[in-house]
Amino acid sequence: MSQESTRRRLTQQQAETVSRLTVAAVEVLNEEGFDGLTVRTVAKLAGVAPATAYTYFSSKSHLVAEVFWRRLNAGVGEPDLSTPPAERVAQVLREVSMVVAGEGQLGGAVTMALLGTDPDVEHLRLRIGGFIRRRLAEALEVEPENPGPLLDALEMIYAGGLVHAGMGHMSYEQTSERLVAAAHLLMEK
Repeated sequence: MSQESTRRRLTQQQAETVSRLTVAAVEVLNEEGFDGLTVRTVAKLAGVAPATAYTYFSSKSHLVAEVFWRRLNAGVGEPDLSTPPAERVAQVLREVSMVVAGEGQLGGAVTMALLGTDPDVEHLRLRIGGFIRRRLAEALEVEPENPGPLLDALEMIYAGGLVHAGMGHMSYEQTSERLVAAAHLLMEK
């Protein structure tokens, strides 16, 4: 896992502190929900001074976005180029949609956090979107900078699907299968 945070490179000790904070954030989310989450509460649970926590995370939205970024980065691998393109796209969409599956209130919190206006969240939102775009481009064997309409459509599908799941309309498992089915429909055209 990368030791780079939103704001700077981290020493090993700093990386461990950030890791404790992100783990504690998920625990607090599952007990208190997004509305009850505060950086101060997370810091207390992680055994970190609130001032220290705020040096890494400007807001609760920033903290939740970082949790999602770390899980996405660790949970979405490079597509298997030995499989057909539709299967590679399905692999990426499944992995993206399942990053927060079974994580209690994390999915809804990620949706709320990523839709915010915090500049640190905006930075992560761009990083997250770029990462997913690269993975889908790799699956399609196209350049991310010159993707064509298929990649654009796939991005719209996953973004809408994840927002839909984050609002609680369906589970992430159900969303995953619907994303894959939609991708297959697009790719058959």
